[in-house]
Amino acid sequence: MTSLVPFLDPFHLVLALAIALLSGLVKGMVGFAMPMILVSGLGTFLPPEIALAGLILPTVVTNGMQALGQGLRAALGSVRQFRVFLIAGLVCLLISAQLVRLIAPSTFLLALGVPVTFFALIQLFGLRLRFDASHRRIEALFGAIAGFIGGLSGVWGPPTVMYLTALDTPKQEQLRIQGVIYGLGAVALLGAHFTSGVMRAETLPFSLILVLPAMLGMWIGGLFVHQIDQATFRKATLAVLLIAGLNLIRRGLL
Repeated sequence: MTSLVPFLDPFHLVLALAIALLSGLVKGMVGFAMPMILVSGLGTFLPPEIALAGLILPTVVTNGMQALGQGLRAALGSVRQFRVFLIAGLVCLLISAQLVRLIAPSTFLLALGVPVTFFALIQLFGLRLRFDASHRRIEALFGAIAGFIGGLSGVWGPPTVMYLTALDTPKQEQLRIQGVIYGLGAVALLGAHFTSGVMRAETLPFSLILVLPAMLGMWIGGLFVHQIDQATFRKATLAVLLIAGLNLIRRGLL
């Protein structure tokens, strides 16, 4: 297998597979964080471009599974419901993906990590922020932020979860909606980075071999999600969001 990924020795290949498994496990339980875990973990021993390429196919496949977990009709309903978020995110993702080789993403990671950390902290300490789903400008703003950061770093979960949590979205519905948003975003990211050159003959096999452990981890995590009530799910989501925000700040500073 190392012949497919000549930039990895056997030890780092096993480590990459383990990171993919862990990212799937967390995603199976709370519905997001796979790209953050993959890009952070892989980025400790791989160049950022290759780490970004590695997360793309596992993200496409697992989000497709998550989006269609309650059927095609429910998934299409989520597309209609959050169409403003999706359109704004798609436009900004396609723009920012072309900048990935021109702009250091540290500025954008810090700009995202600070408000995400602040949001998660105040929510965990009891202050509930709420948005009205009818406010399309707020929806477009969060979609644009998610798409722009996603195109640069492959990470669009935190602003999406911030928005859905502030809407107080029920657990199963939130998992489905996240799958739809991330899945469509991942397909757009795949296309955008074929154009940008991030996804190429060298990196495509690497991304492909991470799909199976990511799927396995997601299946294991999904065994536990039905045992979690809405309040616990919300706290777990905010805890992962807090960790994600702190990690984004760390990556931005480094």
